[in-house]
Amino acid sequence: MDDKTGLRIRFKNLRKTFDLGLLSELLTEKIRSTEVYQRACNVMIFYPTKYEIDVRGLLEDAGKTFYLPRVNGAELQVCPYCKDDLLEKSAYNIMEPCNKPVDAKVLDLIIVPALAVDKKNYRLGYGGGFYDRFLSKNLSAKTMVPVSEKQVIEALPVEDFDRPVDFVITV
Repeated sequence: MDDKTGLRIRFKNLRKTFDLGLLSELLTEKIRSTEVYQRACNVMIFYPTKYEIDVRGLLEDAGKTFYLPRVNGAELQVCPYCKDDLLEKSAYNIMEPCNKPVDAKVLDLIIVPALAVDKKNYRLGYGGGFYDRFLSKNLSAKTMVPVSEKQVIEALPVEDFDRPVDFVITV
């Protein structure tokens, strides 16, 4: 089994081969079709980096309040977000909201980015541990990762602090 560093390089390179527009559209539609999304009122999404899945199409959906994460030290904060809200580039080169954070307990569903996932729903992130720390504190919210089927592998190296997600959505 590859180590996490090797896997990160492998999957970052793989993502560069994807038709991200089409993949994002298909995954966004598949998320919309899930019962957990349909029931959720307060949904945290992520603002995509250059080669990430883009689920911002969900922002068009009525009856939901959306949130984006913001890094504060070693922690993620949850900030309300509408598609026209002001964003600023973080130290990690990710667009983040300028809005005041709210209590993460409001969330019903957290859509989490990943470089890869395994068959036990563990995800490979970028190595900062932000989402694992965030998810370990939280919450009653369900968690979901949208990825290409090519980003699903049999098993990832898992450490004590890694947290599996509830749902993996693939196309």
